[in-house]
Amino acid sequence: MNIAKKSLLLALLAGIGFGATVAQAQERVYVIDQRDVVAKSGFGLCWRTGYWTPAAAAKDPAGCECDKDLLPKEACEAKGASTTGAPAAIGPKPTGEKITVAADALFDFNKAVLRPEGKAKLDELVSKAKAIKLEVILAVGHTDRIGGDAYNQKLSEKRAAAVKEYLVAKGIEANRVYTEGKGEKQPVTGNKCKGTAKTKALIDCLQPDRRVDIEVIGTK
Repeated sequence: MNIAKKSLLLALLAGIGFGATVAQAQERVYVIDQRDVVAKSGFGLCWRTGYWTPAAAAKDPAGCECDKDLLPKEACEAKGASTTGAPAAIGPKPTGEKITVAADALFDFNKAVLRPEGKAKLDELVSKAKAIKLEVILAVGHTDRIGGDAYNQKLSEKRAAAVKEYLVAKGIEANRVYTEGKGEKQPVTGNKCKGTAKTKALIDCLQPDRRVDIEVIGTK
């Protein structure tokens, strides 16, 4: 990846503003998943929180892993040489629950406007999110392979955005919800569904691919 593209992507990620892990000595500047591992994009870049600055990254335990090229050389050498001492105390590890909702339950076929049944399912998710110390909600939209790549990508993004809009309207902080569209790139039906014609049989067969994966991460 060239420097310009990488810098642009990093700049976009920096504006996401995810919440930091609770009860740590400093605000984390990278998103930490339920395994206590830095979350990374499909390009292998670490997701930054809104607390990220070069100075803060130098102090973050994952700074050298994520942004070694941006940090002073001596900072990473010092961390690499340090092998003694007790680990810093941390708070409870965030845990995640992944919920996959059929897009047809949320939206009408080929649409991105939430149906009443879809709103009811999201209401259940909001109740779960409000019962924990919420870290982040990840909503990833998917489509089947019917239609063009560009169209499906936009549709998946619109569906994920509709989910976020509804969650925010129900009281979830906007900077706690990250959305992404994967288009038709991550089907779950594999080679099960044959044909290319837009028939009812094919549409029904590809239904599992039309989905929104929603992951709620937080601590009890």
